[in-house]
Amino acid sequence: MQVIATAGHVDHGKSTLIRALTGIEPDRWAEEKRRGLTIDLGFAWTALPSGRGVSFVDVPGHERFLGNMLAGLGPAPIVCFVVAADEGWQAQSDDHRDAIAALGIDQGVIAITRADLAPERVDQVISQVRAELAGTGLADVPAVPVSAVTGEGLDELRSALDEAVAAARQPSATDRVRLWVDRSFTISGAGTVVTGTLAAGTLTVGDRLQLHGAERSGGMAVRGLQSRGGPVDQLGPVSRAAVNLRGIDQEQISRGDVLLTPDAWELTDQLDVRGLTGNALGDAPEELTAHVGTAAVTARVRPLGAEHARLTLDRALPLAVGDRLVLRGSGSRAVYAGVQVLDVDPPALDRRGDGARRADALAQLPLSGDVAVEVRRRGAIRAQLLERRGIEVPDPLPTGIQPVGQWLVDAEALAGWTEQLREAVAAHARANPLAAGLPAKSALDSLRLPDESLLDPVVRAADLEHADGRLRVPRSTQGLGAAEAGVVALEQRLGEKPFQAPEAEDLAAWHLGPKELAAAERLGRILRLPDSVVLLPTAPALAMRELAGLPQPFTTSQARQALETTRRVAIPLLEHLDSRGWTRRVDAGHRKIVR
Repeated sequence: MQVIATAGHVDHGKSTLIRALTGIEPDRWAEEKRRGLTIDLGFAWTALPSGRGVSFVDVPGHERFLGNMLAGLGPAPIVCFVVAADEGWQAQSDDHRDAIAALGIDQGVIAITRADLAPERVDQVISQVRAELAGTGLADVPAVPVSAVTGEGLDELRSALDEAVAAARQPSATDRVRLWVDRSFTISGAGTVVTGTLAAGTLTVGDRLQLHGAERSGGMAVRGLQSRGGPVDQLGPVSRAAVNLRGIDQEQISRGDVLLTPDAWELTDQLDVRGLTGNALGDAPEELTAHVGTAAVTARVRPLGAEHARLTLDRALPLAVGDRLVLRGSGSRAVYAGVQVLDVDPPALDRRGDGARRADALAQLPLSGDVAVEVRRRGAIRAQLLERRGIEVPDPLPTGIQPVGQWLVDAEALAGWTEQLREAVAAHARANPLAAGLPAKSALDSLRLPDESLLDPVVRAADLEHADGRLRVPRSTQGLGAAEAGVVALEQRLGEKPFQAPEAEDLAAWHLGPKELAAAERLGRILRLPDSVVLLPTAPALAMRELAGLPQPFTTSQARQALETTRRVAIPLLEHLDSRGWTRRVDAGHRKIVR
């Protein structure tokens, strides 16, 4: 299926043409029928000669309803541009051309209506229309003379539309959904129904969607689907969709709201854009109306040179890099400019000269975004977040960008963080030689990483350890400051006689008190047992080697003699072996090795 929007000057026969093509009256309101003037969007559908289904969105042509026209044209990928043969190009033809150019629509057909009233002018009007459309994507599309009254050219127009639909770009059915709402109403027994153009992705009955609206936001369930007047279980792009929603009143959702794939879109109220059509942005007024999809929101404008600007919207919208917006002056009936989104998460402009520097940076940025620029600006960013923002992550990655888990990290930033972290850990160790290490929170405060989850990758890159909430150099290379000499003496003593634990006076002579011993234990250099027994960490394994040579079971006295130690050392050591499951008590006086 496909969706085609009409465009063209008021009273050039757009609605009449749709009625002739489909047999459906697109004007829905009594006032429209009474005045013969399309005020709001109209909808119709038909099957083309090939059997392909096509839906039409009929837009008003009058200058007073330009906002309604943009709501219908915005989500549509194909346009049927209508110009009457007897009148030729007119004022609102300009407005609709400018809107099409601003939206970047380049697929469609030109219909020269009322050809029966001025057959001699048809060729001239076609030439005029092509000249006026020069610079847009519609300058060279097929042009078909037609009369909705006599039927002349209708078959040729259907064939031209069929060819346009066949040649149209095919969006992905697996892409994320962004359905801009253009109508909401209530059906008795069904509840609230909204309609919109499904430009990409797939809708299925039972889906959970996220509503983002001016009045209400939250999760919604798809209760039912219709398209082209009948119920369906599933809809793919591009199609007109009527979505029956569960759990919301019709008054809580309206044109300009949007249904989204949950957690797949970035909501932003500030964005940097590049002007593509219309007036230079350097002279833009302070306030404009921004049209995107079916939404129209007030935007404060900060020019950044002649071609770029920072827009601050009065409410957040789900936007992505590459999206097109139409800017219109508040109260104006004409398009001011067409712009394309370059950044949906732009940097703050707080310091003197920031605006000029940002203008230079934007001038270098491609319309599709640049992964390397995004990563380097922040130091690191999640790959999934870039994709949410509409920036494709290439494979392989650009030079200097490396993956770290779910993150893309700038190699220079990572090198800077690792060096800064090493210096911070070393400085903390010099000031606190007996401490267990630099607290992780202090490291985070110092580094100012984009996210706390990046700390461990930086720790690993810096060849440091992260344990018990503290960062330190690996135990094998870490010293103990002033206590280092005493611990070395203790290690030498126990290395010669592993089970002759030093007495209190020995430890005092080496200036090893509770703090120093605790620090050495944290580094894995000693083993502390109850009753102030201090041994090397290798002592349990060495003890097991000696105890294995005893007759099993053995007594505490036999163990003491085999280890050449005292009862003060033997008892806590044997209890330590018990706790590790290496030995087991047989009775009150005997143990044996657990095989």
